[in-house]
This record gives sequence, C-alpha cells and structure tokens, in this order.
Amino acid sequence: MARDILVTSALPYANGSIHLGHLVEYIQTDIWARFQNLAGNRCIYVCADDAHGTPIMLKARAAGIEAEDLIAEFGAEHQKDFGDFLIGFDNYYTTHSTENRELAETIFGRLSDAGYISRRTISQAFDEEYGMFLPDRFIQGECPKCGATEQYGDACEVCGATYQPTELSTPVSVLSGATPVERESEHYFFQLAQFEQFLHNWTHGEQIQDAITRKLDEWFEAGLKDWDISRDAPYFGFKIPGSDNKYFYVWLDAPIGYMASFANLCARRDDLSFDDFWGRDSNAELYHFIGKDIVYFHALFWPAMLEGAGYRTPTSIHAHGFLTVNGDKMSKSRGTFIRARTWLDHLPAEYLRYYFAAKLSGRVEDIDLNLDDFVARINSDLIGKYVNIASRTANFITKRFDGQLASALDQPALFDEVAAAGANIRKHFEQRRFAQGVRAIMDLADQTNAYLAERAPWQIAREDGRDAELQQICTTALSVFAQLTIYLKPILPQTAANVEAFLNVTALDWSHLDTPIVDHTINKFKPLLKRVEKDTIERMLAASAEDLAPKSADHSSTVGDTASASASDDNNTIQIDDFAKVDLRVARVAGAESVEGADKLLKLTLDVGDLGQRQVFAGIKPSYDPADLEGRLTVMVANLAPRKMRFGTSEGMVLAAGDQPYLLAPDSGAEPGMPIK
Repeated sequence: MARDILVTSALPYANGSIHLGHLVEYIQTDIWARFQNLAGNRCIYVCADDAHGTPIMLKARAAGIEAEDLIAEFGAEHQKDFGDFLIGFDNYYTTHSTENRELAETIFGRLSDAGYISRRTISQAFDEEYGMFLPDRFIQGECPKCGATEQYGDACEVCGATYQPTELSTPVSVLSGATPVERESEHYFFQLAQFEQFLHNWTHGEQIQDAITRKLDEWFEAGLKDWDISRDAPYFGFKIPGSDNKYFYVWLDAPIGYMASFANLCARRDDLSFDDFWGRDSNAELYHFIGKDIVYFHALFWPAMLEGAGYRTPTSIHAHGFLTVNGDKMSKSRGTFIRARTWLDHLPAEYLRYYFAAKLSGRVEDIDLNLDDFVARINSDLIGKYVNIASRTANFITKRFDGQLASALDQPALFDEVAAAGANIRKHFEQRRFAQGVRAIMDLADQTNAYLAERAPWQIAREDGRDAELQQICTTALSVFAQLTIYLKPILPQTAANVEAFLNVTALDWSHLDTPIVDHTINKFKPLLKRVEKDTIERMLAASAEDLAPKSADHSSTVGDTASASASDDNNTIQIDDFAKVDLRVARVAGAESVEGADKLLKLTLDVGDLGQRQVFAGIKPSYDPADLEGRLTVMVANLAPRKMRFGTSEGMVLAAGDQPYLLAPDSGAEPGMPIK
C-alpha cells in the first residue's frame, strides 16, 4: 500500500550563501524523497528560508536596505543553487509569510490558553551604544566552566557547556565591543518542563537515532528549563499578539515554517489537505532531516509545541553530522570553504550527490569530502563501472542492428540477479544507509562488467555468423544498465533522464526492475558523464580561496600551500625489509557483530585457514551492516601482536581504505589462509 509522506530539511538562514556543508542535508533528504516516490509512495518535500532574527536585521541595516529586500535577495540565490543541485522541492517558501504568521499566532494562542505560557521579568545584556538587547550569540566572553576565551553567550565551543549570558566572565558586545549592561524586561516563556514525561517517552521510541537519544538524556538529567520565546524590539520577525514591543523568537516560528510551506502548497493543490498531514489523527508520515547541532530545538521544543497545540508530532527526526574537507573543518584560507555556486562553476552537481551518497551511513557521523578520493571514486564508479556498461555495448546495437535490441537475453540469470538485489538496496535506502546501497549497486556493476569481459562482444563482433549472439549480449548489458539506472536515479536524476532518452523509454521506476528491455529500438548513445581531472579540483580550490580569503591577509597561494603540505616526509618511509615482516593473509569473515558501547567498532571472527580463527576489532561500522559481511573475503595482518582493548582482545588487523573505511578484498578464487606476496 502506498504511503503518504511529508519530508523537510532544516531551513537555511536567509543572510548567507549555500555552501557544501549545507548541501549534505539537502542532498540526503532529496535522495530519500526521490527514492520514496520511485518506490511508489507519495512523498512531498517542502522547505523554506529562515528569514527572521537579529542577524538579518543588522545585516540589512549595514547594507542600507530593508530586511525584506535582503531576504528576497538571498531567497532567490538559495533557490537557484538548490535547483542547480537538482534538489526537487515540491515547495520552497519563506518564514516571513502570512501562513507562518497565522500558524505561529495559532500555536502560541493554544499553548497560552492551555497554561503552557508564562510571563516574567528577567535581566538581559543591553548594548547602550546600539540601543538594543543582545541575543546570546552577540555576546562573547570567558566560559564560566573552562575559562576559554571568545565564547558566545549561550554555549562554549571548547568544553560544550551551556549557560546564561550573564554567567560569562568579561563579556563584550560583538556589535560595539563595549561591555554590556544589565536591564530588566518582561518576557514570555514556554514551560517545557510540563512535557517532560511526554518527551522522555517520545525520544525513547523509534523517532530518534540512538546517539541522539543518549545526548537528549543528558538534558533530561540536567532538568528541562522554561524556554524564552520572546525578543525585544528592535527585531525582525512577528510581533506577539497583545504586546507592544515583543516579537516571537526566531526559533519559535522557524520550525512552524515547515507547516507554513506545506499550507502554501496545499492552497495550490487540490490533492493535498493540511489536516491530513498535520492533524492530530493524521495517518501520514512526517520526517525532519536536520544537523546534529540543532537537535535540542527539533527533538524537545518542537514536539512539545506540537503536542501542546493539538497537532501531530514527527514520525522521525533524522540527524546527520558535519562535513569536513580533506579531513579538516572547511577552511576559508585553504579554499576548502566551498560555496555551492563555486562547485557548480567547476564540477557537475551529480558528482557531489553521488559522493555524499557513497559516504552517508544513516548514523550521526561527520563525513569527509576527501578530494583525491572524490576524483578516484567518480572516475572508477560512475565512469569506469556504471557508464562503461553502456559505452561498451550501445554502439554495436545502433551500428550493426539499426538500434534494435534482441527479443531475448543472452543471460537472463544475470538480469534476474540484479532485479533480486532490489529488495536489499531498497532496505538500505529506506533506512538512509545510502553508502551501503551504493556499494551494493557498484557490486552489481562489477558483475555486469565481468560478464562483458567474459563474453567479449567486441571479439564476437569480428567473427562471422555470430550477430544474433552479439545482439543478445548487448541487449542483456543494456537491460541491466537500465536496472542500475533505476537504483541510481534518486542520486543521479539528470543522468537517469538522459539514459531514459538514450534507451527511448518512459520514466523508469522500481516497477520496471523485473522487465528487460527487449525487442525495442534505442537511440544513438552519447557520452553520459566525463572523467574528473585533478586540475579541475585545483582550479575550484583556487577560485574558492580567492573569493573567501581575507583581502588584507598576507597569504600565499592556497593550492601551493596544499601541495607543499602533502609532500612526502622522508621520516615516514620504510624499507623493503620492514615491509617483509608483515604477514598478510586472506581471511573469510565467519562472523560479525556490533560492539556495545562503541560507535565505530565491529567484532569480526576471521577464518584464516590453517591459522585457525582470529578475533579482530575493526573500526568499519560506519561502512558496513554486520550481516552483510559474513562470508566475505578480506585481507588481514596475521602476525600483529594481540592487543587488549576494553571490549576484548584483538588478534590482528584487517586492511581497509578510505576515510570511511572499506575493507580490501582479494579477487575471487582466493582461499582463507593464503599468504599475500
């Protein structure tokens, strides 16, 4: 039975450009939404610009324009960037809208009527030079817990402590540099503690990832505090009904923007009903994709607000980690703080979509954009494996058979095997384990290329009387290519559309997996994707550094610095005699299981032939489901001294490659215990 699904991503703030760190979330969400629709469900994807708050007000003031003009400018830029990255929103809106104002006032009114809103006078930091109360992030000082300097007024980035701005030592205003004074003001508070039992039950269900539940437990242990939902004028946002100079805090109306964007869409579509998706009795599914840094708002405040105001709560909140580039935080000085538009000026959007998909495991883990690995993976997977299937066979069909595919397959078993893999790939995609899904797809591409290497249609084409055989081989390959395209379509939607045009078929979806393309005329094959060259990466980094590096800084070339830093160090070299001491053996994974209390470790039981079985702990959990490992061949260091760990003793080491480690595996035919020479 088809499911009704509403999915959202966190709202980008309307005072800056989209960069690659943002795109992790939107690409992940878009892949999942596209997958659901291709699988036969109705999945609606909405988002909006987060358009309120002090930073937007101050940036507009500094630019000499109205805040409305600033958010309109960035809203247009965001939509252009998202569109060019093939993010398929059903509606992209703004929180500065009539729908959002009305919903915010409705929710506030219901919470107030139910006794969940209180008012009290508090002391706040006030900048006398600017004539305004300072938001937490506009105050800096020494952390009251660890003493770290230049920490913001709400949390310490060094020790992770949270606190009130008044607790900072030596506070200063970020705006003027002056020491703020304390002034009193009456504020509105949402009484979050009244929802403690509800939230405890809700966050310990299936709605939240385990890692997030553990983090939320820390807040429960500290006690849930009332949440200040008002801000004093001057402020860019919605005025609180019945007040003279109070505005809704941006974090109150921002998540309501999900509802407002959907309401705006419903007003334009007869097939959608707001209450069917947001009503208390809704049977639809609601998913929020967010970064791990905003879990507090989405997993505590947001469901409590919805519950108190009589709306449904989310089916699931899926949090992801941050993006690093070449192993480090994105850096403006290195040119690795890359804007979406800078990437698009140099590289196809789908290449980043594929690389992110190949990294995303469904867990709350940071992912790394290693640019050398990126080049290798795109060229190997997409060009060398996937597109290679069509490029090696399509021309035979168009040149020798006028584009006509055979009426039967040369090897139906291969086609059936690829179709049967759909259940497992579908499971991976449903659980947002895109990395595992991509590996499964590339394994199928490997099998198909191995089939072509064995049947060698380029050899058969030179032999008389074998045309029928040649046609059937190429038909088999192209039918499998269509299946692989279906699997990759959520990740590579534009390439999939080009493949559909080349194969001369209607839009492919999961219902077509079991039907080979036979007795059918295709169009002439045109190159689908191009290899990535390293000099393209260097040009992109140079352009990013030029755009973002401080103009007054005395920096040398970013590309030159990067090359210099990666130069080999003689102290890291080893001699052949050193390497000869390492005993590498083929091992078969006899068993694999997760290690309780460890985020990245799996416990492997390895069959090493005559050497018996070894227990090895390996940090490969981000890349593999334990059940998928059993029976696989890998390579291990068999003469590594046993190492005692708190989980047990590790009796060797498996070899893996990449920052999200993938096990090295020998070719077929290897047997457990074989030495590797």
